[in-house]
Amino acid sequence: MAAIPADLAPTNTPTWPTSVDGCRVPFEVFTSPAYYAREQAAIFQGPVWCFVGLECELPTPGDFKSTFIGDTPVIVTRDADGGVNVLQNRCAHRGALVCREPRGNAKHLECVYHQWAYDLRGKLQSVPFRRGIRGNGGMPECFNLADHGLDALRVETLNGLVFASFSTTVEPLRDYLGSLVVQSIERLFNRPITVLGDQRQYVHGNWKLYAENTRDPYHASLLHLFHNTFGLYRSSQTGACKMDTSHRHTLLYAKAGTSDAKADSAVYKDSRSLNTAFTLQDPSLLAGRQEFDDGVTLVILSVFPNLVVQQIANTLAVRHIVPQGAGAFELVWTHFGYADDDADMQRIRLKQSNLIGPAGFVAMEDGEAVEIVQRAVLRATGKHSYIAMGGGRAEDAEHLVTESAIVGFWESYRTLLGIVALQS
Repeated sequence: MAAIPADLAPTNTPTWPTSVDGCRVPFEVFTSPAYYAREQAAIFQGPVWCFVGLECELPTPGDFKSTFIGDTPVIVTRDADGGVNVLQNRCAHRGALVCREPRGNAKHLECVYHQWAYDLRGKLQSVPFRRGIRGNGGMPECFNLADHGLDALRVETLNGLVFASFSTTVEPLRDYLGSLVVQSIERLFNRPITVLGDQRQYVHGNWKLYAENTRDPYHASLLHLFHNTFGLYRSSQTGACKMDTSHRHTLLYAKAGTSDAKADSAVYKDSRSLNTAFTLQDPSLLAGRQEFDDGVTLVILSVFPNLVVQQIANTLAVRHIVPQGAGAFELVWTHFGYADDDADMQRIRLKQSNLIGPAGFVAMEDGEAVEIVQRAVLRATGKHSYIAMGGGRAEDAEHLVTESAIVGFWESYRTLLGIVALQS
């Protein structure tokens, strides 16, 4: 692994104690600009594969989408031959954004500043006044268009998901993801899909707080009253928390209807999260179909570092995490269905899309949870969290009362940033 430049190393790095009964994470990792800068170099531009979009977002040659890897702007394109490319969105001339639209279709990409034009693979095609005007000005004789294209990243796809990497040494995508993630993606992306729409959410909190959240089955039936009250997810349901062998990626799943209502009333008797006084004026929101033979009704698949794939009842989506500095990130939700969905299933998916997103019935609390942590730890120098539910070790669990996958996330994080954990 490449060494981290000294100017990106956190100053006054706190000790990172570990013990057999828990994992403590210094709160500075959520607030320090130095940590944030180091993450951009070591993680997002390091030996990882980052999600950038779905192939079906670029159905025809000339289609493009502007997005981010970490906080670095990139462009995803479909070239004339049907290939998918990921290019840094930075003009080779003066560094301006080349693509300012979120998506579109074009024969070439052109920088508005000086109209340098690039093809959809990033090759520089033309430069205005390259030979000067009436013998005056112009580029030097040694100037070669081929030397000044947009920087292209490595690209690999899996069942319609597009990943890119700045690294020339990262392992092939399937190896990076591991069999657990590959099988989970193949389960959900088992046939052609179609995009139903996007939602965007700006959260005033560090991106890693959301990475913790999506690896945390412990909170889901406590924070989310809708989940618990209407039985979409309860900690008492049949489910599991599993990780890949590197502990980078996490699969959480549950099966609705596998818990006992009477027993759950006892389990949650002191909790506000199960309130049978609540009812739905429109119960059709939860009317759906069983789509998978395994009986799994909820999947949260967290792929390090920036992707979450979800199945909640019949609503399917990918969530792209885009850091916006140490204290903020954007969450881009892309809802999808299958191309062969009938009209009734399309209505079900669109109605159940109200479950997720910034104001979703089972998602709106997550953004608030991230923000109240961010506000509370802003000046918590020398303090640490304590992550021990389920034993405080990074290990699979055949139940849903665990924080083990969060411990696994931090193991991967420390390894990539070169942070040595000290035994307490």
